[in-house]
Amino acid sequence: MSDAARKTRLSRSAEFDRVYRHGRSAQHRHLVLYRFERPEDLNGSGADGTAARIGITVSKKVGNAVERNRLKRQLRETLQACELLDPAADYVAIARPGLPERVEQDGFEQLGVLVDELAEKLRPQPTK
Repeated sequence: MSDAARKTRLSRSAEFDRVYRHGRSAQHRHLVLYRFERPEDLNGSGADGTAARIGITVSKKVGNAVERNRLKRQLRETLQACELLDPAADYVAIARPGLPERVEQDGFEQLGVLVDELAEKLRPQPTK
């Protein structure tokens, strides 16, 4: 894994906890997406500010190791391709049971539509 890929991932438990506790979430039956607006003092400590940092959680309830890892790869690719994600924010995606079946049934493109829908809900509202 390259250094650039490492900088765009959340890897420590404390980073995930910060997103869960202080972030906002949008939910769907098969996926939950959290967003945490990173303070300025955290921007220099791990991210270069050009891409959102992403964390993915897939529990054993979702499937065996092969299914979970495949789903993580698909989610990571979809989240990195999503143009609605703010580069100054951290995101955590939580896969719920049934998501692999839905992706298989509806196609990989539908995963992108679902992520875009949740990311749109988490966008900050413009101030007047």
